[in-house]
Amino acid sequence: MTEQNRLKQIIEAALLAAGKPLSLDEMIGLFAESEQPEKKRLREVLAELTEDYDGRGIEVTEVGSGFRIQVRAEFSPWVSKLWVERPPKYSRALLETLALIAYRQPITRGEIEDIRGVSVSTNIIKTLTEREWVRVVGHRDVPGKPALYATTKEFLDYFNLKSLNELPTLAEIRDLDSINRELELQDPDKVSDEQPDGDAKAAEGGEEDPETQQDGDDAIPTDEIDTESTVKESEAEAEPEVFAESSDETDSFDHLDSAETPSAEDDTSDQQIDVDTEPMDDAEQPETEPPAVALSDEEQTPLKTEIDE
Repeated sequence: MTEQNRLKQIIEAALLAAGKPLSLDEMIGLFAESEQPEKKRLREVLAELTEDYDGRGIEVTEVGSGFRIQVRAEFSPWVSKLWVERPPKYSRALLETLALIAYRQPITRGEIEDIRGVSVSTNIIKTLTEREWVRVVGHRDVPGKPALYATTKEFLDYFNLKSLNELPTLAEIRDLDSINRELELQDPDKVSDEQPDGDAKAAEGGEEDPETQQDGDDAIPTDEIDTESTVKESEAEAEPEVFAESSDETDSFDHLDSAETPSAEDDTSDQQIDVDTEPMDDAEQPETEPPAVALSDEEQTPLKTEIDE
């Protein structure tokens, strides 16, 4: 057995037994100081293993924390049935929070809440920390010193990424349009393509406002509404004039009545004037005694004689 084949077998066995990715430094640490291979030599061995596994059910892949041997993705539906436990399902809120940390790191909890518009549950941060996907990398120099969160190498390993540069662009994530809006990183071409569709829908809808439309027989034509409103306005304008004319006529009638019908005092004064001015008939005039005339004795004697006779 050549030294080259022996080194390849040692690295292959270590990757299979580790159960986690191994970095180049960890591989070198498996050997004694006098036998430690160079990193360049290790990379050549890993490249040979990759060629050996070509066309097989396993592969050598590099992730954030190192190299590992894993089942190819196309065979995972069958291999996953070996484990009874189902993979944990995470809520949309947790995934959105993780995405914001991945694309905006380092980021504070308050900044995540401002972008999402809702508060971030403590359980979400706790779950991400326990999974070792997120860790505190510092504190922002503002009042309160909020913690800054960033992703870890375990995050890269779980999602089979070598670095953050391999994260899919937001334009490629069609299923997370809400995340695109929250991160304000939408593809400008996509926005421009969607705009004509909105204009076309508006054109198809017509000029009528759907809020003002009525359904069925209850709908009232616009012409009838305008006609009724015009009639009501004309009636409203005509009513004050009619009222004014009727009030003028009433005043004139009152004036005539007052002129033709004298008051009680006037009647009394007129009657008094008539009584004072009208001449009385002779029959109605009172009888008055003639004034007494003084007679002399000579004149009284014949009168007495006549009376005696």
